[in-house]
Amino acid sequence: MMTFSRRQLLQSGIALAVSGVGFLKASRTWAQAAENPLPEVKALLFDVFGTVVDWRNGVAREAEKTLKPLGYSLDWLAFADAWRAEYQPGMDEIRTGGHPFVKLDVIHRRMLDKIKPRFGLEKLDEATQAELNLAWHRLDAWKDVGPGFARLRTRLMLCPCSNGNIAIMADIGRRNDLRWHAILGSEIAGDFKPKPRVYLASAEALNLKPGECMMVAAHSSDLAAAAAQGLRTGHVGRPGEGGPGTGETTPKGSFDIVAKNFEEFAAKMGT
Repeated sequence: MMTFSRRQLLQSGIALAVSGVGFLKASRTWAQAAENPLPEVKALLFDVFGTVVDWRNGVAREAEKTLKPLGYSLDWLAFADAWRAEYQPGMDEIRTGGHPFVKLDVIHRRMLDKIKPRFGLEKLDEATQAELNLAWHRLDAWKDVGPGFARLRTRLMLCPCSNGNIAIMADIGRRNDLRWHAILGSEIAGDFKPKPRVYLASAEALNLKPGECMMVAAHSSDLAAAAAQGLRTGHVGRPGEGGPGTGETTPKGSFDIVAKNFEEFAAKMGT
C-alpha cells in the first residue's frame, strides 16, 4: 500500500492548484479567441455620414438655427435633403477626372450655391453662408454609437474612412466624443469613395494589410467596393437614414458581420 507524507500531499495540492489556474487562464483565452470571429482585424474604418451620424436631422437643425433668426422660414428637412442630393454629383466631377481634388467642405459650399435659388436664399451674405456650411461639422451621432464604440475601442483602432475631410471628422469626433485613433479617408487619398485608392490609402496609413482592416458602413455599395480591395466588411443597419422609406435595414449582399446597431455589432466582434 502506497503512503504519502504530509509534505508530499501539500506539494501535490499546490501543483494541482497551479495547473488548475493555468487551465482556467487557458480556457479564458480559448473562449476569448472563440468570441472574436476575425482576430486578424486590427482596425475598423467607418463610413460616417448616415452610418455614425444623423446628417439629415443635424443639417435641418443647424440650418434653422442659422437662418430662422434672419427671417427665413423653410421646410428644413427638405432643405437638408436637397443639399445632400448634390453630394454624389459633386464628387463625381472629381472621381471622373473632370476637376482636381478638393475637400468636401469646398464641395458642400458648391452644393449650397446650386440649391440656394430653390429656397430663396440668393441674398445670403458670405458670413452666413460660411456659417451654414459648418452644419456638416455639427452632426450628432446615433444613440447606439457611444456605447458601441466604447466596447470596440478596447481592442480595435477606430478611424473614419469617410468622404468628409479631416476638419469635418475632427469636429464630429469632438462633438460626439468619438476619440478617433486617426482620421483617414478622402483627404489623405486625394479621391472619393468608392475609388479603390481611398480604402487602400487608409490601410497603408496604419501600416496594415487590407485584410487587417474592416470597413464598417450602413451602405452596401461602400462595403462591396471595400471588399473588392481585400478589406473585411461590417454592415450596420440604418433604416430611415435619409427620411421615411430610406436606408438599409438589411444589407444588399454578403458581408462578414451584419448587425442592427453598433451595440450588437460590438458584441458580434467579441468586444
